[in-house]
Amino acid sequence: MDSIKSKPASAKSRLVRTIQKLVHIQTATRPISNCGILKLKSQDKAGEDDPEAEARARRRGDDEKEKNRNRAALEAFISKLFAGVSSVKAAYAELQLAQSPYDGDAIQSADEALVKELKVLSELKHGFLRKEVDPCPPHVTVMLSEIQEQQSLMRTYEITVKSLESRVKVKDSEISSLQAQLDECDSYNKSMEKKLNSSGYLYAFENITLATLNPNHFIQVLHYALKSIRHFVKQMIREMESANWDLEAAANCIESGIVYAKPSHRCFVFESFVTRELFDGFNFPNFSLSSDFSLPDAQKQHHFFERFKKLKSANPRHFIATNPQSAFAAFTRGKYLKLVHPKMECSLFGNLRQRNLVTSGECPDSAFFVIFAEMAKRVWLLHSLAYSFDEEPSIFLVRKNCRFSEVFMECVNDDESMLSSEDFQVAFTVVPGFKICKTVIQSQVYLSPVTAPAS
Repeated sequence: MDSIKSKPASAKSRLVRTIQKLVHIQTATRPISNCGILKLKSQDKAGEDDPEAEARARRRGDDEKEKNRNRAALEAFISKLFAGVSSVKAAYAELQLAQSPYDGDAIQSADEALVKELKVLSELKHGFLRKEVDPCPPHVTVMLSEIQEQQSLMRTYEITVKSLESRVKVKDSEISSLQAQLDECDSYNKSMEKKLNSSGYLYAFENITLATLNPNHFIQVLHYALKSIRHFVKQMIREMESANWDLEAAANCIESGIVYAKPSHRCFVFESFVTRELFDGFNFPNFSLSSDFSLPDAQKQHHFFERFKKLKSANPRHFIATNPQSAFAAFTRGKYLKLVHPKMECSLFGNLRQRNLVTSGECPDSAFFVIFAEMAKRVWLLHSLAYSFDEEPSIFLVRKNCRFSEVFMECVNDDESMLSSEDFQVAFTVVPGFKICKTVIQSQVYLSPVTAPAS
């Protein structure tokens, strides 16, 4: 009985333990399976244990490292290439600098440096084709290449500066040479101008007599006088420019509403003003001086001809100083006081010293007055010669807006097409015309476009 009862009890206990185990396992595993963490860990553990996945990961890492190494090597190669090109450029710049001015030793040294840099580039090329790797780390190579490139650029800039300095020296030398040539030409021109404007020009009239006198002599003296007038006008314009005058406004004060072909043509209006004042009274034997002049015709010719011969080779300033009461001295003083206005003189020279000296009968020693006295002398000589002829001379001016006439006028404009055009007319007379015996000497006029009906 006992043995039989024990069996069921034993079986029952085993069943109970089995049920308890099942219940215990279900109770323990239910929360973990609900969150899914156990499953992920198990999958990761399975991946880590997979040798193929590990191999693939290693291969990917190796490929990435290889790409990075190749990229770094390529960057290092490009840096070395650019540095080499900069070195070649600097060496070539040195070679060019050594050629001008020529320096044999510097050329040889620069040529060797250039060949050396070209060899470096050639070796770099062959190494790239053979896929030879630079033993130096890429980042170090890049840094050294950048330093080399910067040094080459600095050397190129220094060479460029030297080249520019050399060019500046050459240009300075050329400027100095040209300046010397200009000074030489100016000196020569001044000497020639002085000769042309000197009294010695009339030495050709030494053997002239009343019997041999003809209108051609008058024309020669007229050209001689006009050269001096233009010389004085140039000097007057220089003084105006130095005093900061508005030449356009000054020209308009003399002749308003004139259309000039060129700005430089304004000098003609100043010449017109000077000749108009100088030749005022030319048609009178006493040249409009206050003193009367009355001599028989035979004596009059001889008187004027002797006056011409006496003054033609004299220094005008010295003549006035030694003959302050002479007719020529009175003529010079009167023309100066009339031509040079007090405001003009004060503006040009800052004072009225010259005017006061002229008024008191003295001769200023300024270059301006010396040129004026020479001009006055030549006009006085022209007047004396004109009244040495049998017939008294006559002088004429051309009225404004008249049509051009080749018989009585000569155009001072550069463009000769104006002469035959009806669209141009006389703007003003630059130099008056003369009639000596039966010879007409043309007046010089300036033409401008028609602006009003011709009178």
